[in-house]
Amino acid sequence: MGRLGNWIEPFPEGIYVKPADAWVDPSRPKDRALVTHGHADHARGGHGAVWATPETLAIMDVRYGQQSATPVAYGESVRLGEVDVSLVPAGHVLGSAQIVLEHKGERVVVSGDYKRRPDPTCAPFVVVPCDIFITEATFGLPVFRHPDTGSEIDRLLHRLHAEPERCVLVGAYALGKAQRVIMELRGRGHDEPIYYHGAMERLCALYEELGVPLGDLRPATGAPKQELAGKIVICPPGALNDRWSRRLPDPITAMASGWMRIRQRARQRNVELPLVISDHADWDELTQTIRDVAPKEVWITHGREDALMHWCMTHQIKARELNLVGYEDEDD
Repeated sequence: MGRLGNWIEPFPEGIYVKPADAWVDPSRPKDRALVTHGHADHARGGHGAVWATPETLAIMDVRYGQQSATPVAYGESVRLGEVDVSLVPAGHVLGSAQIVLEHKGERVVVSGDYKRRPDPTCAPFVVVPCDIFITEATFGLPVFRHPDTGSEIDRLLHRLHAEPERCVLVGAYALGKAQRVIMELRGRGHDEPIYYHGAMERLCALYEELGVPLGDLRPATGAPKQELAGKIVICPPGALNDRWSRRLPDPITAMASGWMRIRQRARQRNVELPLVISDHADWDELTQTIRDVAPKEVWITHGREDALMHWCMTHQIKARELNLVGYEDEDD
């Protein structure tokens, strides 16, 4: 009998599934690509053919133009070459999926990016027992234990109400994080208009089209300065301290990211109100997910591989690093 998973081959630019002649999340254009979700470090343009969830394909169409694509709904199975392929929710962003590959009695789950926390904008993570679990390790260190999301939103609202002459400017990744922050605010009863940077418009509109109701959203550009006092404004992290933000009423700069656990990162970005809100699993969730999935082997794609490798070894689980390139985590 050959080595477990010898039909899956990791390369620096992605994971090649030999009997399907297809790649998972390739960082370079390929003839056949299986895409876990719409973030640019996983979903690239230029592939010959793409298989992904309908929501991920819609996101790719907005970002890269029309794709030559086959939509695969959660729970649906397709046959590629000699491999049965199905997609199940990953809980990362709208449309994010784990890719389940079955071949000759072996099951491999490529999780992509994932989280275990509830998220009002996407379907929750589904545990799929397997032989090989391919996991990220973005926050794969014991120091990363994310607080309750609701408590972070409450901190944001407290600052907003305490200084009504100012606005709160929240840096949030344009796909997934921005819409989640908006929905979490709505869930805490914040029904006021929320203003957005122009870079957010297309994806917020797409979320609405795909059935995620974001409430009263308005463009910040062109709004009178006094209108923005006491309001929340959402922008890409890169716009927190640029010229665009200077026209806002004395903004309280906030950033929603798992990296805000590290105070030095908050200081480097001049963030006054760090909000530890992540779309990735923290250390406890990574290790609990491995326990839940109960694989024979764990393959680690990117992030803090060493600590998770060590944890696997101490729990008698075979593990290896894949050393893929091109996956970013700065603005989680």
